[in-house]
Amino acid sequence: MTVFDPRSLEVVPVSPEAVGFAFLILGVALLLGKFVRVKVGWVQSLFLPSSIIGGAILLILGPQVLGRFDGPWGESGLFTEGMVETWGVLPGLLISVIFATMFLGQDLPSPKRAAKLVGPQLSLGVAFGSGQYVIGLLLAALILVPIFAAAPMTGALIEIGFEGGHGTAAGMRPVMEELGFGEGADLAVGLATVGIVGGIIIGIGLINWGVRTGKTEVLKGDVKMSVAEQKGLFRSDEYYSAGTMTSRPSSVEPFSLHMAIVAVAILIGWCILEGLRWIEQQTYASVMLDDTTPLEIFAYVPLFPMALLGGVIFQLAAKKFGFDRYIDAQVMLRIQGLALDFLIVSAIATLSLQAVGDNLAAFAILAVAGIVFNVGIFMWLAPRIIGRYWFERGIGDFGQSMGVTATGLILMRVVDPEAETPAFEAFGYKQLVFEPFFGGGLVTALAVPIIFLTGVWPLFFVMLGVFVIAVLTGLFYFRPREMKDREEHTQQIEQQKQAEA
Repeated sequence: MTVFDPRSLEVVPVSPEAVGFAFLILGVALLLGKFVRVKVGWVQSLFLPSSIIGGAILLILGPQVLGRFDGPWGESGLFTEGMVETWGVLPGLLISVIFATMFLGQDLPSPKRAAKLVGPQLSLGVAFGSGQYVIGLLLAALILVPIFAAAPMTGALIEIGFEGGHGTAAGMRPVMEELGFGEGADLAVGLATVGIVGGIIIGIGLINWGVRTGKTEVLKGDVKMSVAEQKGLFRSDEYYSAGTMTSRPSSVEPFSLHMAIVAVAILIGWCILEGLRWIEQQTYASVMLDDTTPLEIFAYVPLFPMALLGGVIFQLAAKKFGFDRYIDAQVMLRIQGLALDFLIVSAIATLSLQAVGDNLAAFAILAVAGIVFNVGIFMWLAPRIIGRYWFERGIGDFGQSMGVTATGLILMRVVDPEAETPAFEAFGYKQLVFEPFFGGGLVTALAVPIIFLTGVWPLFFVMLGVFVIAVLTGLFYFRPREMKDREEHTQQIEQQKQAEA
């Protein structure tokens, strides 16, 4: 058996036993990460996912740290070269599973209800996503490229690492390697780690500030999590279903059925991508930008955004032909979570510390700029375009813009534990429109190739235009409607108080 190594662009021979053992070690690392989360207090206070802890353990025991010192562990640390190579290729495969499951089993909302909630939420989300490009590309053009000799594609890393998270960062590695920007994937994975940790820490701090200043409408008093929640465990009296059986195991195991559906969705996405690449080769790919660079875009687009589209197509077909009831959204979430956990562990385990160290100045500038921008947008824009429950609804987008969707959901659960506000509903509706483009969608997938082909400024001005439109639409179209709803609600409360008096 052979495994393609995206770092060296070579096919490395790996035995089937090494591949199997590599997965076993990933499982052990996840279990160790969970043990650390349960036993170590400061890890609990940071709400670090077990996958990040497990990935850090493998990173320390592997060639990047332990393997650099003389000893019986050799150049690969405690692991074989085949295992490390297997971990290196896994993120690029698992990211397609994650994106294919995003809309499978999901019910589409009524147009009227969705339109009412999605408008301001989408304006805020697009402002986060496009603004990260604006900040990153501006820094690249004015500071990172001329002063630190960084690649122009560095300008896309804030959105890839923060909005996209570990999955997108790792999934973009083959494309970055092909474009000669191998260190970019390592920087993006590092930024994703900073984003998740910073998102939780800063998010909890913002929630406490919101409670003290009366910005929140549900929480009153200090924000505290139970010991079980900090450890990431359920209490003995808590019972939650992991999914619904949609087929009898005597015919096919329900989990197997859902995995098969995911496989078909990914294949649909693969066919779409190959079709777009064929059309590209038959049309404008013959145009040469210079002596060696043809005008190709889809040649560099990874599979995972098309896998998302494949999932949407499969779900629409299932709805039309009446077999959508056999697709359970909760089971799809379990598959997505499984893939994400293993992706994060393997991505961090193979993170190149040397690449981060060699580009430490650019890394630090991007990380600080991304955090400051996200906090600024949440504090300034969210209350101006969202009426009632602006804090509860905005904190979810802040969390997503710092790491992954799960970060936003965690923060929304803290600030709205009983789902008394429309925060979760509005956030979900926004995802239907937002995810196909930002945070790992088509815009994210196309950004790096476009910068490679055209430089920084064309994409900068496009994203600047998108950012301005999102902000102005929120301020001058959605804000009046939201403020009217807020005033009507206030009047209803006053009338109710007068009636009771």
